[in-house]
Order: sequence, then C-alpha cells, then structure tokens
Amino acid sequence: MDEMDEELKCPVCGSFYREPIILPCSHNICLACARNILVQTPDAESPQSSRASGSGVSDYDYLDLDKMSLYSEADSGYGSYGGFVSAPTTPCQKSPNGVRVFPPTVPQPQPQQHLLPQPGSLPPIPRNSCITCPQCHRSLILDERGLRGFPKNRVLEGVVDRYQQSKAAALKCQLCEKSPKEATVMCEQCDVFYCDPCRLRCHPPRGPLAKHRLVPPAQGRISRRTSPRKISTCTEHELENLSMYCVQCKTPVCYQCLEEGKHGTHEVKALGAMWKLHKVVRDQISHCTVKLRQTTGLMEYCLEVIKENDPSGFLQISDALIRRVHMTEGQWGKGTLTPRMTSDFDLTLDSGPLLQTIHQLDFVQMKVPAAPMLQLEECCTQNNSATLSWKQPPLSTIAVEGYILELDDGNGGPFREVYVGTETICTVDGLHFNSTYKSRVKAFNGSGVGQYSKTLIMQTSEIAWFTFDPASAHPDIIFSNDNLTVTCNSYDDRVVMGNSSFSRGVHYWEMTVDRYDNHPDPAFGIARGDVLKDVMLGKDDKAWAMTDGGIAKGATIGVLLDFTRGILIFLINDEQQGPVAFEGLEGAYYPAISLNRNVQVTLHTGLPIPDFYTPGEADPTTSMC
Repeated sequence: MDEMDEELKCPVCGSFYREPIILPCSHNICLACARNILVQTPDAESPQSSRASGSGVSDYDYLDLDKMSLYSEADSGYGSYGGFVSAPTTPCQKSPNGVRVFPPTVPQPQPQQHLLPQPGSLPPIPRNSCITCPQCHRSLILDERGLRGFPKNRVLEGVVDRYQQSKAAALKCQLCEKSPKEATVMCEQCDVFYCDPCRLRCHPPRGPLAKHRLVPPAQGRISRRTSPRKISTCTEHELENLSMYCVQCKTPVCYQCLEEGKHGTHEVKALGAMWKLHKVVRDQISHCTVKLRQTTGLMEYCLEVIKENDPSGFLQISDALIRRVHMTEGQWGKGTLTPRMTSDFDLTLDSGPLLQTIHQLDFVQMKVPAAPMLQLEECCTQNNSATLSWKQPPLSTIAVEGYILELDDGNGGPFREVYVGTETICTVDGLHFNSTYKSRVKAFNGSGVGQYSKTLIMQTSEIAWFTFDPASAHPDIIFSNDNLTVTCNSYDDRVVMGNSSFSRGVHYWEMTVDRYDNHPDPAFGIARGDVLKDVMLGKDDKAWAMTDGGIAKGATIGVLLDFTRGILIFLINDEQQGPVAFEGLEGAYYPAISLNRNVQVTLHTGLPIPDFYTPGEADPTTSMC
C-alpha cells in the first residue's frame, strides 16, 4: 500500500486528507486548506454566469482567465491578480507535492476612525469568494453557501482512515491501568480490546459473557471500521439523506431536490443501484495491474538497452523501442480508469420476457400435492412394531412440505395421526400383538392437503417376543444372556420389567429359577410402567404378583394374561396355582418380577397357550399367542 501514499495526501498541505471535499473538477482538497486558499473578489469582477458550487455540473463555468490569472506562465514562483482594483502581487507557495498554491489575500488595513471614510479613499469591500484548484488551476466563484456547497468525499476519508490504521502500531489493551500491554483479542459485543490478563480478569468465559464472540485484534479493527457507515446528507437540503442519483448532473440527490430543485425534470436512478454499477471499476483495476506489470517490464528493458555500448546495435532497435514507449504512454491516457458503463447495465425494466414467462405458467405451484405411493417392498412389521415407507409419484412436480401418516386402532376403529413431518419413512412402536392395522399417508403444502394413498393392511406378530428392559430396571439389577437372565447385587427386593407392554389379546410367558439360596422371596407378575422399583412387586397398587408358593431351584413359573376376560393366572411347573388370581384388569401392563441377590431367573417368551386353557369370547381381531 506504500505506492498509494501520495494519492491520499492533500495537494495544498501535503498531509493526509482531513475532511476532504470534492471540487467540480473532481479533484480533492482538505476543507481547512480550501478556507486558506479562498480569494475574495468584488461583484464587478464576477459575472453571475461564472458562479458555481459543489452541487456538480456537467461542464464548468470558470472565470475568464484573461481577467484573472492566478498563475504565471513561467515557473517563477510568483503570480499576479489581473483585473482587480489595487490587487497586490502575491508570492506563490509550493506544497510538499510540488503543486503551487496561493495563500488568501490579506485585505489592506483600515485606519481606526470614528468618521466615515471619504469616497474613493478605500477599495470596495469584497463580497464574493473565488477558489482555484491547486492541481488543474481551474477557478470558480462560490455561491452564498460557500464551501458548504461542495460535497464531502466520505469514501476518500474512509480510505485515509483505513490506511493510517494499517500503518499504526499494534493495538493496545484498553483496560490496563498503567502501561497498556498489546491486545490479544477483541470482544465484538463489548467493543473492547483485551490483553490476556485483563481478559481473564474482566471477561471470563462463563455466564452471559460465554456467548460473546472474541476475535483477533486485526479482525476487530476491521469490524469496527465496517460497522454502520455514515449517512451522507444533501448539500442543498441539509436535513435530508441522499437517496437518488441524477444521471444528467452525475451527482447524488435527495427527494426534495426532485420535488423542488433543478433535478425535477432530470433522469434519476436508485443510489444503491448506481453505486453497484460504478464498481465495474474492479475489472479495470485488474486490467491496470496487468498493464502496470507490462509497463514496468518495458521500463526495465529500456534501462538495460540504454546501457548498450554498441552504437549500431542501439540504433537498430531504438526507433522500434521509442514507438513502443509512445504507444504504451498513449494507452495509459485513454480513459483507463473511466467506469465502463455499457448498455448491459441499463436499469430500464424490460417486461417482455416476464410477460412471456407468465403466459407459459401452468400454476403447478398452486396445486395440492398428489397422493403418495406406499413402497410395499420396504414396509414390514416386527414383533409389535410397524415400518412404513412412501414416495411421491415419479411424474409429480408439485412441491411437498410434509406428510401425515395415519393408522387405525387395530380393531377396525377410526384412523388417527401417528406421524407428521418431512421424512418418507416411519416406524411405529407399541402396537398390539396379533392385530391387523390399516395405514395410509397423505402429503400437504401451502395450498392444502392432498389425497390419501392406498390403504395398506399390516399384521403384527402373533406371539410376543421380548426381553428384560435395562432402561427401566432398578440400578441394582444385573443383566446377562442378551437381557434374558437377571439377578441382583442387593439383599433388598428390586423390580425389573419386560420391554414390551400388553393391553389386548392373550399372552403367556415363563421364567425358570436358576438360583434360589437362603429362602428368598421373589415375586412374579405384571406391573404398570410407573411401578415402584425398590420394593417387592405387588406392595403398591401398580402391580399384581404371586410370591413364593413352592418355588425352588429349577422351578418354572408361568404367567397367563388374558385381556378378553381381564384375568391373570399363575402356573408352577405347568400346574395352575389355585383359581384365577386377579380379575378386572384394564390398560397396558408389562411382565415384571422382583428379586434379590439370592435369586437368578431366566425369561422364556414366544410360547403357546397351555392346553388346559380355553380363551373366552374375544373381539374379532383378538387371538391367542
């Protein structure tokens, strides 16, 4: 960026621009420097046609240089004011950039008198001000707004700010009390630079501060710079923001300029659109970079050629080399950096293609989705779970936002929603064993709900296969044999349940006693899901169980649960233990036992109903398992 240094310095003071303003000739100057080089002229020397301001005009009305010559033709360092009454010859100053500038004229001192001066004793009091560009030497008369009529160059001001910041020393911590240390992070929310000790002390990574975003200091400086930029206001109407761009005058304007000012009949375009449009200049920067590289190479080649000591050899190539240099110089002067705005960037609305597209629309997006297709090869049941898969018809182009899957109750009842979402596959758990379910699916979008798919009938397993459930068991329960065998590491009774529940049909399972020491008191039965796990089964109103009753090592305990009659029966070694144990059972129940460390039990499932038992009347969808 060092090559850019001179571009950012004022031609008057030689320092970096401060509050730069844009002259009508497109050159820049510091606001303070502009005040310093103002020249005041009498009305008689300033025709109204030569007035101008920073509002921007397509061609410039400059003072008649025959009447006012601010610079001498020769580089003598002096200039003269022609056409002024008593205009003194004023020495010219040179800025650090080598541009000659003139200081403001010093009016002749008036004698301190209490009487009015005699006519003709003093020159007329100047009322108009003139400013001359120190780079192109063009002059113009200021209107009643003075320097306020020139727009501020906020872009240049921002570039200077960024350039100076990039050259600044390392960022320092803002919380160090004595000698600030170098900052290591910057908090974007707090807008504070921290060193490591201050960050640990004042910005710990916990509580609300844990959500703050810490970035490297250099990145934090950039985020500070790019946070909300200043909004430029109109020079004509100081309370209004610039929002439009006058194409004819090539200047930003506000809405009052369009309503009341001279831009009312001019072509205007959106300010943001024109801002983006004029950034085609990025391509030209790339083009200039290539040309600069080529020109630098040519220059170095010329320098080497000049070192040539052979006169004839030098003269053989000198003409061609001079032509190349002239050609390169000419190419640089042909508007290389003029924004290339072509008709491709014209913001005029062409409605032809849009109307053609509208006529071709069939408004497919306004229709509800078609009925999904169930993929039978991927639909299946396992135990008391059902998996269903579906897709949209192959030729359907209608947008789908989601699907609704419905199943009946497995007993011929009404359908109910079991899934709503965007997936096209779903597994439904907890169904009844040995039951027939009907399923269907439909799609929906913003326009409504589509038709149902074809109904699919699915049969759950006739026999219940299940194991003990570690997830719901007491922590003291010990599992083995793929969760089919359990024991306990406590002398107290602990409860463990199966991983399947029953609420319909007839079910039968058995448990064998693998170990039975010191006359423990295990309990076998059924329980609801919220049964207590740290007391003997059946001690609360959430479980129904049988305890002891001739149990020994090697004994087989059978449990028969019949929801058609609402009864529970126990067997030991294939013999029924008394009459019906419990009646009036309703709801969902899990197989369950309670035991301590002196007992070990193994579960057996998927068994047929004992021969002695005849099920009662059942509903049409209920069968034995």
